[in-house]
Amino acid sequence: MAKDLKYYMGLPYTIRLKPYLDGWYAEIEELPGCIAAGDTQMEVLEILEEAKESWLMVSLEDGVVIPEPIDDIE
Repeated sequence: MAKDLKYYMGLPYTIRLKPYLDGWYAEIEELPGCIAAGDTQMEVLEILEEAKESWLMVSLEDGVVIPEPIDDIE
């Protein structure tokens, strides 16, 4: 199976969400620099999803190795 954008978008990446200034901050731990900020939790998660798609598209186009989610479950 080819690992394409749809494949990576469907993976359960680790999202860190926290209050920041007057809103919220979110990042995907496995994807360096994939971050977002917004006024509400819902808004920041929507923005983060768009940022993830852009991050993955650029990485695929540039042939960058894309990390997959960290599996902490044993």
